[in-house]
Amino acid sequence: MEQMIPGAIQPAPKLAQSGARAIVTSAATSGGDVTALVSAETSTAAEAPTSTSTSPAAPPHFDQATIQSSPFANHPNTNFEYMTGSSRFYVRQATLLELIRSAWNAWTPDRNRILGGPSWLDFDRFDIAATAPHGSSQDDMRLMLRTLLTERFGLVVHTGTKLMPAYVLSVGKGGPKLKPASKPAEGTATDTGCDAVLMESSPPYKLAHCRSASMAEFAAALPIYGFAGGTNDYLSAAVVDQTGLAGAYDFEFKWTPRPQLIRLGSDGITLFDALDKQLGLKLEPKPAPLPVLYVDSVHEKPTPNAPGLDKVLAPRSVEVEVATFRLSAPGTRGPNYDYDPSSDQFILRGVTLRWLITNTWDIADDMLADAPPWLDKNRWDLVAKLAHDPANGSTNRVREMSDQEQTEMVKKLLAERFGLKVHTEDRPADAYTLVAANPHMAKADPDNRTGCHEGPGADGKDPRLANRALTRLMTCQNMTMAQFAEMLRINASGYIKSPVLDRTGLTGAYDFTIAFSGAGMLTRQPVDSSSEGASDPNPAVSLFDAVQKEMGVKLVKQKRPVQMLVIDHVNETPTEN
Repeated sequence: MEQMIPGAIQPAPKLAQSGARAIVTSAATSGGDVTALVSAETSTAAEAPTSTSTSPAAPPHFDQATIQSSPFANHPNTNFEYMTGSSRFYVRQATLLELIRSAWNAWTPDRNRILGGPSWLDFDRFDIAATAPHGSSQDDMRLMLRTLLTERFGLVVHTGTKLMPAYVLSVGKGGPKLKPASKPAEGTATDTGCDAVLMESSPPYKLAHCRSASMAEFAAALPIYGFAGGTNDYLSAAVVDQTGLAGAYDFEFKWTPRPQLIRLGSDGITLFDALDKQLGLKLEPKPAPLPVLYVDSVHEKPTPNAPGLDKVLAPRSVEVEVATFRLSAPGTRGPNYDYDPSSDQFILRGVTLRWLITNTWDIADDMLADAPPWLDKNRWDLVAKLAHDPANGSTNRVREMSDQEQTEMVKKLLAERFGLKVHTEDRPADAYTLVAANPHMAKADPDNRTGCHEGPGADGKDPRLANRALTRLMTCQNMTMAQFAEMLRINASGYIKSPVLDRTGLTGAYDFTIAFSGAGMLTRQPVDSSSEGASDPNPAVSLFDAVQKEMGVKLVKQKRPVQMLVIDHVNETPTEN
């Protein structure tokens, strides 16, 4: 299975991550080129490459496809999956904006490079199930998705260039500290590109290696490719190369992940300082002309699915030949996913029963009711050997499971082996209500599409550069308070575990930016209180303080009925293997 994973912030690991790998293809060009698969003159959504004959080839199509509105999810996790063996394609919990980004290969770190379109584009979520012709590549799948969006949603787009928030890479005052790329030994291939790894040392740091990389390639890699998950806690927009340096270089550098800066104090180093001190390069926020995609028109509802396809393309039941639950080795901390292609085994290590239940049902810990006190006592290793699936022939079954199929498999195993029985009901619980205090937000331009993105607004200002404790910067435009309350559960899940009610009484739409710290940073203390950004015992800013100071609204905790997952019965140990 290949997963096309968006470059947005990812929630906690999901079961579908086993055996998956992130794919970034031609989006990793300078500035995240959204025109990689579409001509700049195009004003339609889906055109296949023209053939050498006088008549153009028909645009590529899925063999079969269904589109459904996504069911409610506490923390929607957008997931793109392509099963190469069975040529199945699944999308779960994707907004139309995310579908467009995938179809046009526009997974750039800044989510606001797709412009125009209606306000629901970043709110309504859809599930897609489809089959593709055997042997289809990932680029084929993108073109098929483009055709599907055109035909079913009436999507029309065109490309262009616009001055957008960006980061500019240039040479520092002292000049570059780069070594020209070494020539490979005769008869050997050149190892090119950049990658980064987290070094689990004390203190921890990120170490990046680049081999035979041009500055344009390095600029593209910083927020997207080899550094995914490494620099995107610093960079929320494309990086543009303005170094003027030609040729290719070999180099490495290290920096501190942003969430660690407040704890490490002067022992930490930001990405920006690392580039300056170690490579002689300057990276600064500055608007730059970037390729963009304009949405000209689109329908809110897709055309109906063909009769009977819902059952044909429904997720298949995963049959388990044998499953073992064993206590994890002492000191094991999970979740650790693995799979064994030779024996078709799904492996999950170091997880508690509480984690298995809350992750499988996609709920926060405090949304689980009547949980016995021993639910966190033991950690378990699960090894499930899957039964042969004739429909897949010799294809490895583990890598052919979708996210939903894995979830249903684990639910079934928990019921069979631990006797788990659950139901949902509304119960009084702590939840948040958004109320007005002293509103001072700017009135929105109604012509702008409603939505929020991570990173600076049009002015390019980033308060995170001045305060190391700020790790989140949320910029919203044309947003009502009801919409803001709805998206908090998704975009600030570290703080908000259940739906937020809007009781502000504000009826207009607004533009605003809020900067705050991740929830986990509120309890961290700097090791060096004399370092820059650490003069206070803890300079972290909570989401609650940020919305009150920067917007003039408050999040008030109240008791009210909230949907809970209630445990009716569960055994402390599984049945015998």
